[in-house]
Amino acid sequence: MMSKLPKEKTSVVTILRNPIDRVFSTYEFSVEVAARFLVHPNLTSATHMAGRLRSKTNGVSTLDIWPWKYLVPWMREDLFARRDARTRRGPTNYQNNDSYNMEDTVMPLHEYINDPVAHDIIHNGATFQVAGLTNNSYFAESHEVRHCIQLHQSLGEYVLKVAKKRLDNMLYVGLTEDHRESASMFANVVGSQIISQLVTSSSKPGVSHNKSGSDSNNKNQQNDVLDNTSGTPSSGNVSTTFNKNMTVGELMEAYESCISSLRKAQSRRRISSLKRISPANFSKEARLKVPESLLQQIASLNRLDIELYKHAQSIFAQQHKHVEQKLEMNKGMLKNLESLPGWEFLSIAIFSLLLLFLVYQYVNARRTSKLKV
Repeated sequence: MMSKLPKEKTSVVTILRNPIDRVFSTYEFSVEVAARFLVHPNLTSATHMAGRLRSKTNGVSTLDIWPWKYLVPWMREDLFARRDARTRRGPTNYQNNDSYNMEDTVMPLHEYINDPVAHDIIHNGATFQVAGLTNNSYFAESHEVRHCIQLHQSLGEYVLKVAKKRLDNMLYVGLTEDHRESASMFANVVGSQIISQLVTSSSKPGVSHNKSGSDSNNKNQQNDVLDNTSGTPSSGNVSTTFNKNMTVGELMEAYESCISSLRKAQSRRRISSLKRISPANFSKEARLKVPESLLQQIASLNRLDIELYKHAQSIFAQQHKHVEQKLEMNKGMLKNLESLPGWEFLSIAIFSLLLLFLVYQYVNARRTSKLKV
């Protein structure tokens, strides 16, 4: 997609995750969302109802987003097959306290990571995604390239170089493991531009973000199965929040409030979903029971992503240092201004404001049509 957009008007940001944690999270989330469909009597009913709900809602479902639009149907079919097999077989005394190896209920993790679907979509997914070579790419030959790399792993180094170079050229690179710091750094790096765009957007006449009560209730019901992302706090609240000259600190406060509500909702949904595949229960504690040999296999299968993540950590450290230096410089300037006599301070302040205004007008003119991806 990036090749279709003008480079001078396009900036890219991304957040990378520890590759081993990403594989665990991918496995857990695809199973969790698929388990929501187990309220239906059979796979045919679940598939039919999901199709009907998706056609009626204007929101975006998890089933519309890569890679979940491939992984969730795969796990959904598997969960129904295992449930049907248990029904035919009848009750058993099978006991296992390893949530990642309960083949009677859910596909075990070791089977999941060795499936062709995982090899095509999950392993080294971050590297292929940054390089634009997923099965969701505009590049028609992306499948052939991935297949070739699976056969000749040394060729993966060329894709890794492309991915690293793209990270170098991005406006901002964050890390999921340093989520709070990543959010704070993002606010400092590009926050002022985002704020100005949101204020401009929310102040346009004739724009209404309010939803009717009936629409909200209908979407909440659909969210139980489809995980409709329009269930997040309404854009009407965002409009109210940004109808003022917001600072980076206020942006972070608004973000923390939003993310806190979202996490609580996701936690409730996760608990409800995992009850349907009990006794399997994914957690940090349950991960500790996964054999070391399996962890090493995951690392081996994702060697490109591990190298890319190390590169992202280096970029993140550089960004952090740059932001810290910028903040210290601003503090130093304020201290110097405070020590000046009143008339000198006023003269410098007026000159600085004039200079900032001219710079802002120049930058704004160049970035008005800039697209954020």
